[in-house]
Amino acid sequence: MVRAMEDGTNVTAQGGTAEIRRAPGWIGAAVDYGPLVAFFAAYELGGLRAATITVIGATCLAVAVGWVFTRRIALIPAVTAVIVGVLGGLTLYLNDPDFIKLKPTIVYLLFALAVATELASGRPLLVRAMTAAMPPLDSAGKRTLLIRFLLFFVVMAAINEAARRALSTDLWVLWKVPGAIGATFLFALAQVPLIQRHRVAERTPES
Repeated sequence: MVRAMEDGTNVTAQGGTAEIRRAPGWIGAAVDYGPLVAFFAAYELGGLRAATITVIGATCLAVAVGWVFTRRIALIPAVTAVIVGVLGGLTLYLNDPDFIKLKPTIVYLLFALAVATELASGRPLLVRAMTAAMPPLDSAGKRTLLIRFLLFFVVMAAINEAARRALSTDLWVLWKVPGAIGATFLFALAQVPLIQRHRVAERTPES
């Protein structure tokens, strides 16, 4: 039996210690964006049906890879895997691309709901998982960041709805992969000044 200690080691039943697994730096990006890249590549090579099958498999694989390296089920990829499995399965069964196109809208709205709940309750639900690599922020900075995340998810859901209704499948795929990834990167970059203004010094063991 193994239990985690506060200093980042594990204590076994025999009293020995073992290091907690730390994932390589590239794992987070691979888990988050690997399925999208696989979807885009499969679509270019074999069309939407092949891309749907690929993204279902790639999303499940991303969750498994994250677990192998960290021994944790990552929240965001796990939620996405469930939604992709359901809507992707409907797309394949009914031969209707609207189901897989609806997936980003549902994911963004679920994330927006989680952030809104976090704002109302004060309990960390989703943003902590997305900002684990960020320095700690003061309370005003955290609240502002939560509000920005909420607005971002709502806007992205609205954009996807407009895109899936107005664009051809080829153009929607371009929005889903290069477009959505680029928008997310720009949003993250825009938060840097906020983080710098509201970051708080981390306490050292001696302090």
